[in-house]
Amino acid sequence: MVRCFLIHTVCPVSALSAGECRVLYSRLFGPDEALLSERYRGLSPEERRLLQKEKISVVARQVLSAVSLSREASGRQLVDAVPGEEALVLQDADSGVMRLRAGDPFSEEMSVLWLGVQSLGFTLVCEPHENLLLAEGVLRNLTRHCLENLHMLGQNSEVLLKSNRIDVLLSRLLPHGQLLFLNHRFAQSLEKEVAAYMAK
Repeated sequence: MVRCFLIHTVCPVSALSAGECRVLYSRLFGPDEALLSERYRGLSPEERRLLQKEKISVVARQVLSAVSLSREASGRQLVDAVPGEEALVLQDADSGVMRLRAGDPFSEEMSVLWLGVQSLGFTLVCEPHENLLLAEGVLRNLTRHCLENLHMLGQNSEVLLKSNRIDVLLSRLLPHGQLLFLNHRFAQSLEKEVAAYMAK
């Protein structure tokens, strides 16, 4: 099962310093760890929300570090892309997988898959037994739909204003955090359904 999906910055933007990143969108799946853990059971709903927010921020910072190292090692220069170049940008995206140890920040060990597309990071946090090839395909598909249908490339992209559309994408492509095996026919019907919704 996928525990969370997030979109965050992976390059310095004007409001942030070089080592900071901002979580632009996050969606958690599965039970709230704070409710299940003896350690956090006494927390108020607001304290639990802040705890979840901090866990997501920890993941975003670790992915930012991984993307920075990957880009530094490759030596490629980032070239600003314009709307219409989504497929090319996604093809050249930095990608990777990393493990989160138990307690850092989730109570169990987790796998993290990430894509660094221009200044945005798209990240899936999965349980360690998940099929990582399938998870990577789902992440690339989600990222492609976000880039193409929500026009996230460019300086004026307002990811925060598009959260309801991202929610719809997730409900179709990653229902309740479950990775779907898609045959060709089902994938085509999902594509048509998503395209019809995004055209509204």
